[in-house]
Amino acid sequence: MKSIQSLFLSILMAFLIISCMQKKELVWSDEFDYNGLPDSTKWNYNVGGHGWGNNELQYYTKERAENARVEDGNLIIESRYEMMENMEYTSARLTSRNKGDWKYGRVEVRAILPSGTGVWPAIWMLPTEWKYGGWPESGEIDIMEYVGFKPDTIHGTIHTEAYNHTKNTQKGSNIRIPTAEEEYHIYILEWQEDKIDILVDDQSYFTFMKESDDPAVWPFNQDFHIVLNIAVGGNWGGQKGVDTTIFPQQMVVDYVRVYQ
Repeated sequence: MKSIQSLFLSILMAFLIISCMQKKELVWSDEFDYNGLPDSTKWNYNVGGHGWGNNELQYYTKERAENARVEDGNLIIESRYEMMENMEYTSARLTSRNKGDWKYGRVEVRAILPSGTGVWPAIWMLPTEWKYGGWPESGEIDIMEYVGFKPDTIHGTIHTEAYNHTKNTQKGSNIRIPTAEEEYHIYILEWQEDKIDILVDDQSYFTFMKESDDPAVWPFNQDFHIVLNIAVGGNWGGQKGVDTTIFPQQMVVDYVRVYQ
């Protein structure tokens, strides 16, 4: 009996030790518990209307509440059908670059997505210092992409020099979330030294394993930052055109949290 008790205690201790080792600490967050423009100590704006490498149709604005604001406990990113700087649409693209940058960890973003043909919202990460060169050499992690002409489908993807959509070699998968446009869901990245997992509501649907130290396939050993945006049209989002009657459209973000 004593030997069985000792074995049980040993197993219990081992479980507790592993659990403690795996426990992650919240290192950065925005709970959007304020009103006004997004917190400037945490967020930057990418600005412009040059197509962003994808022939997108929106002009990204800076510090314009119509396109990015915090109200009722949420960050609202809003795309609008209106002319600005010769572009037919406005929107916002927020980044945490140099205000929230990490190598490895868990990223959680709880959000409701916009709807309609032509919108292309994304929750993703880019390298902060571009250690291995420009895109795609230094990598990209797409935690959530959604194209309005294909409702209910969430996409998770990674891009590297070897694996990217310009070569049709990108690595990724998708999952069906029928309520993505009506209800909050948590879009999650679990990024480890040798593995990337992308999840929705803790359900994993894409895993990318480190194949080698070659940065052409694994540039994910450097700091990355978060990007939140709604694009309009573009090479992917605009494949079925843009329905101008759907605007304005919003991505509603309840919180952004990073654990390490």
